[in-house]
Amino acid sequence: MPDVLNANLYDFPKYYDLIFGSDWKAEFDFLLEAFEKHSNRYVERIFEPACGTGRLLIKLAQHGYQVAGNDLNPKAVDYCNDRLKRFGFPRTATVGDMADFKVKKKFDAAFNMINSFRHLPSEKAAVSHLQCVADALARGGLYLLGLHLTPTEGNAIENEAWSARRGNLAVNSYMWTKKRDSKTRIEHLGMTFDIYTPTRQFRIEDEMYYRMYTARQMRQLLSKAPAFEVVETYDFSYEIDDPIPIEPDTEDVVFVLRKR
Repeated sequence: MPDVLNANLYDFPKYYDLIFGSDWKAEFDFLLEAFEKHSNRYVERIFEPACGTGRLLIKLAQHGYQVAGNDLNPKAVDYCNDRLKRFGFPRTATVGDMADFKVKKKFDAAFNMINSFRHLPSEKAAVSHLQCVADALARGGLYLLGLHLTPTEGNAIENEAWSARRGNLAVNSYMWTKKRDSKTRIEHLGMTFDIYTPTRQFRIEDEMYYRMYTARQMRQLLSKAPAFEVVETYDFSYEIDDPIPIEPDTEDVVFVLRKR
């Protein structure tokens, strides 16, 4: 049996980035297409709240954008900044709360693509987050917000698995739902990372708690952020010419929000 560490996955940015950074191209292309199609202004400066390791920030920087972000985890922020610096860009990620931040100069676009938003534990925090992002954007700027909704019809996804390899390092990840509580609106998740190096095999075990949103609850939340209008909605296939309606069985969705 491999060694098992009970630890915070976000404290291991190298492994986290390998799993979630290896599948960047579809999201990257979608961001560029959304900026072109839906923004009312030229996009030059981009901000990512809860940027983590900066898996998309580095790609956007290499494409010519000015990028910045924040995240609560100092190890992830260091990883992000070290990579930006390694490729000749400024260290523009900061340690900060995505529900309580200010920027010195406004941005043209922002994004939070896959569920990081759901770490916010309350309606108050979610509203504060949306207000912070709105305040950070210039008028006509976009915020692309991606998350899994809780469907009210059909069966919700109960587990997901990913695998990735870089050189002699391989990581297999598995995430599953332990419990959903519609009253407290908390989804309790388990996660494992199985790590394989030339000299060691071990497992990291963690758990996390996501706030749940049905389609109706998400509409109610967005109604509390009048600075934004909902321009379009997509699923995680990221087809810019194929937006989706949000139905009772809709699960993965990207809201394209534009600052009024």
